[in-house]
Amino acid sequence: MVLPLKTPIFTGSMKIVIASDSFKGCLTSREVAQAAAEGIRRELPDCETVCLAVADGGEGLVEALGGEPVRLRVQDPLGRPVTVPYARVPGKGLAIVETAAASGLPLLRPEERDPMATSSYGTGELVRDAVRQGAGHILLGLGGTATNDAGTGLLEALGFRFLDAAGRPVEGCGAHLHRIVDIQVPQDIPSFSLACDVTAPFCGPQGAAALFAPQKGADADAVRRLDEGLQHFAAVLERVTGISVRDLPGAGAAGGIGGTLHALCGARLARGIDLVLDALDFDRRLEGADLVITGEGRIDRQTVLGKVPAGVAGRARKHGIPAIALCGAFEPAPGLDALGLAAILPVTPPGTPPATALDPAFAADRITRTIAAWIQARRTGPSIKWPETP
Repeated sequence: MVLPLKTPIFTGSMKIVIASDSFKGCLTSREVAQAAAEGIRRELPDCETVCLAVADGGEGLVEALGGEPVRLRVQDPLGRPVTVPYARVPGKGLAIVETAAASGLPLLRPEERDPMATSSYGTGELVRDAVRQGAGHILLGLGGTATNDAGTGLLEALGFRFLDAAGRPVEGCGAHLHRIVDIQVPQDIPSFSLACDVTAPFCGPQGAAALFAPQKGADADAVRRLDEGLQHFAAVLERVTGISVRDLPGAGAAGGIGGTLHALCGARLARGIDLVLDALDFDRRLEGADLVITGEGRIDRQTVLGKVPAGVAGRARKHGIPAIALCGAFEPAPGLDALGLAAILPVTPPGTPPATALDPAFAADRITRTIAAWIQARRTGPSIKWPETP
């Protein structure tokens, strides 16, 4: 049931819940929340603020769900050594792994981004270590990767072999998907739950390559070739497993990792933000709240596919609580109005150099100033409009 929305009256007795995604490559989810809370305190010093670290499957999942941290030296998307974390949950045989940790886009310089060449092998090394340490089940956060290899690199690290027509092993990367004709599956496979940051299908015009490969460095020709590779590999998966992942929601998450693990490992796909919000008992945290603040580094057409702002705003709306979203950059897109956000507030002034915009101190200060100014304007001016976007 969707409740009628309340209009907040800005007083010291308010309660505001802050649950934003990270600003990728800049601020963690918790840091964004702390900066927003500082802006609230400047205008409403007696307001109760609830700061929550959340994630949708991309970077920040380990921070949001906790666990015992482990750091491991593995391969980055281009095969270079990098030391990154995952988390074990003692006594439950569970490990929490983010694909963004070892295979994330921020690990590469802009000129290095090439989803034809990058591999998710390092994420597989994290999973392999977790299994060796006793984890029988992996909660894998899908999102934020520099890869479009459909998880072939990840599964290589777990003992899978992908073979060409001559029976020779094919190295897992986007450029080689079209060469795979058979798959050798090892005996011991951990079970997976997949926290997907998007609902995109495996391939096609709304699939992994078409929607996400351009931000990973692919030009139009590379996007076409990557999608053709995913189409071919989907056919191989269906022949080997009997499972079609072409149109499966979430199968395109993390460059196709979602679909491949579903087909080959029986992995369960879930919308990552819902999984996190349930684990944090988010609906109970909303009790008595007058306003919810969410956000992510860039709000655009991908936001409506299951990102943090979409999930948080949906929960707030069910409780009749207005929600606003912060972002570093904003691009109008179909479907954003349907999220029901009272306001979308870009915090970065136009013309700011990218290096400045990504400076953590600058971004935190801009978040603080933006929230303080927004509250001040609504204390002295008209009440919140529904919806409002700049």
